[in-house]
Amino acid sequence: MKAKPGKPSGSATNSGISRLKNLTLRQLRLFEAVASHLSYSRGAEQMSVTQPAVSMQLQQMEADLGLQLLVKQGKKITLSQAGEEMLRHARRILNQVQIAEEAVAAFHMTEGSKGGLLHLGVVPTAHYFAPKLLMAFAKEWPGLKFKLTVDRRDAILSMLQEHQLDVAIAGYPPSEADVEAETFAQHPHCIVAAADHPLAKKRRIYWDALKDEPFIFREPKSATRQFFEHLVQAQALQVKVSMELSGNETIKQAVMAGMGISFLSAHTFQIELEAGRLAVLHLDDMPKMLDWCFLHRRDSLLAGVNGAFKDFVLAHGARFARCRM
Repeated sequence: MKAKPGKPSGSATNSGISRLKNLTLRQLRLFEAVASHLSYSRGAEQMSVTQPAVSMQLQQMEADLGLQLLVKQGKKITLSQAGEEMLRHARRILNQVQIAEEAVAAFHMTEGSKGGLLHLGVVPTAHYFAPKLLMAFAKEWPGLKFKLTVDRRDAILSMLQEHQLDVAIAGYPPSEADVEAETFAQHPHCIVAAADHPLAKKRRIYWDALKDEPFIFREPKSATRQFFEHLVQAQALQVKVSMELSGNETIKQAVMAGMGISFLSAHTFQIELEAGRLAVLHLDDMPKMLDWCFLHRRDSLLAGVNGAFKDFVLAHGARFARCRM
């Protein structure tokens, strides 16, 4: 009997299953490491094996699948279309394996033997408090091993959705992001100036006083800049953009040098504020608040170290995210 058009035949389906059944978790882990770095040597280093061993395992994997996953172009490696699809599935499979391992480990866990790997992603402004948060959690989870990745919000969300991160800390995500977000603290933003700026001595400042001040803006795609542009629009205020700079550290140096004033997360200037090198301008209805959120994928059930870290952040994260203003 012929198979109906548009539907795979029983033999085709069985063939696909037979090709996959020979794959091992080790091959998937090796493939994920090499495909993520697009490098056999870096993948081998990550997995603590030799490069020839990686090449042999992945050649066997491609032979079993009957597909080319990695394409060599001189010294460069790229992913074929099949390789890109396989990478997505490999990350999902390995993530589910990790969740299962942590769930099983939880049944054997006793006080003092807690362990596990936590891969946390944070946006740049969260890295000012994230290490202290992780170290405090480590005291309650003595066997903890962790990796901290710092990147822009869009990159963190992408890595989270691609199973390259376990959990993340960032502002509230856009509605199209397929992640769960739970607020645990407020994120204050202020307008700052050099400590000797004339406005720094005033106890109350109206927005109109800023119309002739040179402003130092973050780069166009920065979430901080987008927040500030929305803020001045709500105030019907036209501001003078003196320059655009990338990164909070560069902007702080420019402000302290007297090149202008800027709108920054309060997390970024705590040291300079305490040292008396920066001043917060006391405008009406300031500081402005955003939310700090704990993020994880909607398709993942947090267990083991990830679940425990979520509970810790929701219970204690606000204390570590507190700022002086």
